[in-house]
Amino acid sequence: MVETKYEVEVEVVPWWAVLLEGIGAVLLALLLFAAPGTTLKVIVSITGFFWLVRGAFDIVTIFVDKTAWVWKLLSGILGIFAGLIVLQHPLWGAALLPATAAIILGVQAVLSGIFGLVVAFKGGGLGAGVIAVLSILLGIVLVANPLISGAVLVFVAAGLALVGGIASIVIAFRFRKA
Repeated sequence: MVETKYEVEVEVVPWWAVLLEGIGAVLLALLLFAAPGTTLKVIVSITGFFWLVRGAFDIVTIFVDKTAWVWKLLSGILGIFAGLIVLQHPLWGAALLPATAAIILGVQAVLSGIFGLVVAFKGGGLGAGVIAVLSILLGIVLVANPLISGAVLVFVAAGLALVGGIASIVIAFRFRKA
């Protein structure tokens, strides 16, 4: 048998970076809970600015590196277009972004449920079947009511950010002790 040794590079993240990430997530969560509309509008505006700048950079990179120039051009045009639309109409973006996410998640839940039903009927058991049916129902609800579902997703994201932020803060202090 041939013995091989693999070297694995582990990137060590400073404890204070994890702490800052946790504090940022907690602040974002609190802002989303306190003023979801305004906070979402700001997030969407920042996203629109990012798309605009990224689109411009994609087009500029064509002159430096001509490989895949068609994709860079399409990406750049789409980024600039999306950025301008979102920056000119941030309320549209604030309403459409969560609604679009709800539709995508709903379709994913329905497909996952269908595959889960196939698994359940092939011997996966009653539990797999129940979860599959619940997944399909959740998906239908998300797709049928994307605006309401999108509003709920904002609060779900806020809750996840709060829990994740608190966990990051705890982990950061454990890293500091170690």
